[in-house]
Amino acid sequence: MQDTLKRIHENKIFEWTVVSVIILSALLIGAKTYHLPRPFVIFLTYADIGITLFFLVEITIRFIASDDKRNFFKSGWNVFDTLIVVVSLIPIEDSEMALVGRLVRVFRVLRMVSIVPELRVLINSLIKAMPQLSYVMLLLFIIFYIYGAVGSFFFNEINPVLWGDIATSMLTLFRVMTFEDWTDVMYETMGTYPLSWAFYLSFIFFTAFAFLNMVIGIVVNVLEKENAAHERERLLENSENKLTQLDQIQIELKEIRALLKARQ
Repeated sequence: MQDTLKRIHENKIFEWTVVSVIILSALLIGAKTYHLPRPFVIFLTYADIGITLFFLVEITIRFIASDDKRNFFKSGWNVFDTLIVVVSLIPIEDSEMALVGRLVRVFRVLRMVSIVPELRVLINSLIKAMPQLSYVMLLLFIIFYIYGAVGSFFFNEINPVLWGDIATSMLTLFRVMTFEDWTDVMYETMGTYPLSWAFYLSFIFFTAFAFLNMVIGIVVNVLEKENAAHERERLLENSENKLTQLDQIQIELKEIRALLKARQ
């Protein structure tokens, strides 16, 4: 049974079927946000039940087909998939926890990440880049804090809505960093302080250019390492499969030789 389920799990048709069901689940979630006729709502309910049962069968196949069942739940993706399926089985649609049930069904779309290896590589790269990104974010916060304090001191009387306190000033600076009508903010302060353009341009240089490129560089560096590790794992798995096939061929040859000697 394990060998049969393993072949099913590794089959590309089965993999794309799972992906198609996940996409269908996402479409059903979107359809439920509209006001629909009652027959269609009933159809969506039964379709949701069918999708949940399909996910239950799929996670069961993956568990039985796994060679190392003891470490199956040591994988974060397997734990996530199992929790989503188990919570989806709880009948809470008509209870006070109905909102939780709907949120869980929304997160079923994230199962696409656990199914597609390339997406897993991207998410793992982002998670592994977080320690390095945290220092960049800390330095970015310091820059925001300094510029926010300076902006609040100088521009408070010009427009207290945008520069009334340091928290509001930092929100205004975030607007400047994202280039959302930042020139209107700059020209307003230039009416009182003609050289205030240097304040905005230097801030944009530090944040939108320098720090953004640092973030991109860190993520790309980690992504390259993850792709290399994923490629090594794939090659190692292929080599193990080839060795297994060679061992099987050698065993069969030994059996054939034994039969020939027995006949002689």
